[in-house]
Amino acid sequence: MTAVAVPGTGRKIRVVVAKPGLDGHDRGAKIIARALRDAGMEVIYTGLHQTPEQIAETALQEDADAIGVSILSGAHMTLVPRIAELLEQQGIADVLLTVGGTIPSSDIAELKELGVEGVFTPGTGIEEIVEFIRTGVEDHRRDEA
Repeated sequence: MTAVAVPGTGRKIRVVVAKPGLDGHDRGAKIIARALRDAGMEVIYTGLHQTPEQIAETALQEDADAIGVSILSGAHMTLVPRIAELLEQQGIADVLLTVGGTIPSSDIAELKELGVEGVFTPGTGIEEIVEFIRTGVEDHRRDEA
């Protein structure tokens, strides 16, 4: 598959896929990471048990265009706001922030108010996620230009 370039840079879209907290179920995150890679993106998978601070630091150090946070533990309303806060503090709040996992529909609006641009619940198609990240990063870069 052809590499997916960030508009105006000529480099691949760079996505950090992260598993915060104590959640040890990473199959979905690995499937998404592989799908993004197969779609031509560069993927940095952080592994299990990452803190919000580690995720934000990885995004900063890797010059990420997007972050995909996978949470199945129910801690999304604690961990995701902290990640968004840290991205803001580090001056990289323009990174496309997405969350996937067992997210109740009643929490989606609040997550979006916090800066999460995409929330993917069980049953979301892989191609939908890939396309969301591709177009979301393109839109972010256009807005910056």
